[in-house]
Amino acid sequence: MTHERVLAIFPGALGDFICFLPALERLAERSVIDVLARTEFSDLAPLNVQVGSLERFEIRSLFVSGGSQHEKVRGFFESYAATYSWLGSRQAIFEQELSSATHQKVRLFPFRPVRMRMHQAEYYLSCLDELPTISPPCVRPKPKAVEWTRAYWEQNSIGCKPMLAIAPGSGAREKNWPVNSFEAVARWWRDWVGGVVMILLGPVEEERGGYSTLCRSSLVMRGVDLGLLAALLARCSLYIGNDSGTSHLAAAVGTPTVAVFGPSDLVQWAPRGESVSILTQNVQCSPCTDSTMKSCAHRKCLTHLEPTEVIQKLAVLPAVSKLTKGGAGIRVFSEISPESYGRTAG
Repeated sequence: MTHERVLAIFPGALGDFICFLPALERLAERSVIDVLARTEFSDLAPLNVQVGSLERFEIRSLFVSGGSQHEKVRGFFESYAATYSWLGSRQAIFEQELSSATHQKVRLFPFRPVRMRMHQAEYYLSCLDELPTISPPCVRPKPKAVEWTRAYWEQNSIGCKPMLAIAPGSGAREKNWPVNSFEAVARWWRDWVGGVVMILLGPVEEERGGYSTLCRSSLVMRGVDLGLLAALLARCSLYIGNDSGTSHLAAAVGTPTVAVFGPSDLVQWAPRGESVSILTQNVQCSPCTDSTMKSCAHRKCLTHLEPTEVIQKLAVLPAVSKLTKGGAGIRVFSEISPESYGRTAG
């Protein structure tokens, strides 16, 4: 049986792409799928999905009036039976040119849900007229990456020691739990659990700096590609991070994941996986808009989340108390309050 070729145009970052995976897998069940996105996502996509660069002539041309008439553009889109795009919604020229290039065989969607509060993964599925799935996004590390990780464990004499992965950054500084709080968790893991700590730093964290103390006495991975990062995370006993793409990836590879949420909307952005816990103060002003988040003077949704309280929650997780990978579902701990550790909010 020959399946028709379908093109998906997806402009999102890492967390967005992880949320997009269930919809992508649904498309791949009935078609041969090519995705134009960030090329670094190729190691995370299902085996039967090809990922190409979004930065190509055929896409750039659609933002110019008449661009769809170029022979190269028409030839590219005519090779597909259908096109789904989450790029260019409400941009009149792009919509018109994409419709012309595909001979109206296109479905164009807003990148974010409009006037609806729903999880991003469910939104992408709804664009395909699919019912929300109970299956979380799933990333399977490639064999070469798994072998590289095995060798890394051996080179660093990690053996069977439990590994805690910490990703202290995110795409927005305002979403980050204070770095000294992560430092307290790292000390606890080494002293109480007797484990090893791995700090994950991307280009943004490298540029911002301020992580030297956290990195002390820890293994540090800097700017590792996503395929290797997926394999590293899959081998860890526990992961903790902010609302970030790395947190979504940790959950998707099946590692017990703890995500610290402050101003973000956990209804829309909570990572989904086999074992995910969300730690949040659940203050009255959270979640908030991006503009409010960037101008917030107190940031109490994060600064009032004390490391001692977080450590108490981590200590009773099955992944820590038994040091085995287990559990299911998302557990939301919202009962943490300033009163519980003797502070007054304000």
